[in-house]
Amino acid sequence: MLSRRRTDARRRREIGLAYLLLAPTLLLIGGVLAYPLAWEIWASFTSLSPLQDGTTAFVGLDNYRQHLADRQFWVAATVTVAHAAVTTVAKLGLGVGFALLLARPFRGRALGFPAVFLPWAYPASVSVIGWYWTLSPPITTAYSVFMGTLKYTVDNALGTGAWAFLSVTLFNIWRGSSFIGVLLLAGINAVPPELFEYATLESKSAWQRFWAVTVPLLRPFLALGVFLSLTTGFADLANVWMLTAGRIIFPVIGTQAYWLAIGAGQLGPASALSLLLVPFLLAGLVVLFRLFEPPDREAA
Repeated sequence: MLSRRRTDARRRREIGLAYLLLAPTLLLIGGVLAYPLAWEIWASFTSLSPLQDGTTAFVGLDNYRQHLADRQFWVAATVTVAHAAVTTVAKLGLGVGFALLLARPFRGRALGFPAVFLPWAYPASVSVIGWYWTLSPPITTAYSVFMGTLKYTVDNALGTGAWAFLSVTLFNIWRGSSFIGVLLLAGINAVPPELFEYATLESKSAWQRFWAVTVPLLRPFLALGVFLSLTTGFADLANVWMLTAGRIIFPVIGTQAYWLAIGAGQLGPASALSLLLVPFLLAGLVVLFRLFEPPDREAA
C-alpha cells in the first residue's frame, strides 16, 4: 500500500513537472497564435475602424455577406485557389524528383544537395530582390528590353497581371520545391533499404516500384509536404507584396485584406475577408486526408 502511494506521488510530481516544462510553449502558442486568431474572429463581427466616429458596433455577419456578394471577392478567391493549386502540384512533382535524385549516390552528389537546399535556406527577403530584378530589370539594357517585351506579350495574351502572377508562382515553386525535396529525402532515408531491394526483385520496372513501394512508404511525408505547400500558397502575402511592390496587379485575398485594413482602415471587414480563406483551406485539407489517409477497410 505504501509503495503504491509513493508511486502515485511520484507520478503526480512527474505530471506536474511535465506541465511546468510545457508552460512556456503553451504561453507562446497562446500569445502568438490563439490570441491573434481570437481577436481577428471577434473583429470580423464588428465595424472596427480607427477612422469611424463613435464606438465599434457589432454587425454580426454583415461583413461576410458584403464580401460574398462582391464579384471582386470571387475573382480574388479564384486566383488565390489557382495559385495555391498550381504551386502545390509543381512543388510536389519537383520535390519528388529532387528527393529521388539525391537518394542515389552519384558523382557530384555533395554539390547537388546544397544546390537543391539553398533556395529554401536562403533568406526570402534577399532572394526575392534577385527575382524581382531578373523579371523586371530596373536598368535599361538589352536584357531589360527582352524581359519587357516578354512581359507585355504575356499580359497581352493572358490579360493584365498575368506576368505578375507567373512571377510570384515561379518564385513560390522555386523556393518551396527545395523544402519539399529535402523533406521527402529525409523520408526516403528513413525507409529500410531492404524494402527497396525486395521491390527490385519483384519488379524490374522503376515506374511500378515507384507507385507500389515508394509512394505508399512516403505517404506521411507527402501529406505533410502538401499541407505545408497549401498553407503557404494561401497565405503567400509576403512574396506577392515584394514581387509586385505592394500593388494589386492581380487580385489575391491576402493583398486585398491588407490594403483594406492598412490602407482603408477597415479592420472589421478586412478580418472577415482574411477569414474567408479558411473554408478553402479546410476543403483542401479534407481532400488531402482522404487521398493520403484513406479509412481502414474492414476485414472480409
